[in-house]
Amino acid sequence: MITQFREIYQYREAVRNLVARDLKVRYSHSVLGAVWGLFSPLLMALVYTIVFNYLVTSSISAYPVFILAGLLPWQFFSGTVSSTTGAITTNATLINRVYFPREVLPLANMLSNASNFLLALVMLFVFILVFGVHLGASLLWLPVIFLVELALISGMGLFLSAVNVFFRDTQQIVDILVLAWFFLTPIIYPIEVIKNSSLRLALQLLNPMAGLVVAFRHVLYYGDSPDLVLLAVTALESILLLLIGALVFRRLSPSFAEEV
Repeated sequence: MITQFREIYQYREAVRNLVARDLKVRYSHSVLGAVWGLFSPLLMALVYTIVFNYLVTSSISAYPVFILAGLLPWQFFSGTVSSTTGAITTNATLINRVYFPREVLPLANMLSNASNFLLALVMLFVFILVFGVHLGASLLWLPVIFLVELALISGMGLFLSAVNVFFRDTQQIVDILVLAWFFLTPIIYPIEVIKNSSLRLALQLLNPMAGLVVAFRHVLYYGDSPDLVLLAVTALESILLLLIGALVFRRLSPSFAEEV
């Protein structure tokens, strides 16, 4: 495992080039460039705000901040998991031409999406200022929560991208599961709407993204510290998924060139 990460570090320049290529392709021939990455969460936030503030009675104050605090980490997760699933198969030509650690491909995809997420966070802080949401010293937990999500996404990306080489239906299955996963995660509603405390706890323990969205919202909306026990459990689950994903990827990667 340590050797695997050391090899990826040795090819960090390749990772940097792949990230730059992905961003360039994504925003090529675009007048606004990366700014387009902000419109999707903004539009969704606007739709949910209209629905829950004007069409449905809602007592949630500063709702755009509330929804964006959950929506941005979710979009980072769902968009990256979906795109990294095909990271190997869409780079078949590159794999057959030159040697490099294959882990570079899904990780570069994840990092390009992470740059969009960090850019969108700047937009969220603008909304926080506009709506007068008070943030305290708990904001220091934000990098920790972000790293936990990175571990979760990296693990799932490595696992799914490897499996997709051999079972091409994986991409379609992932898209369906991610859609269902959205409604099992407290993004458009506060976790407190689940009145049964045992069920609420189980949702956060069994669904790492539920724990992460709640943690992000504690820091970016309520202005207090996340539940450290739940965050620790989510971190352990994410690290475990990262280890499993890395091991499965390393086990299957020797056969990638034959299958793609």
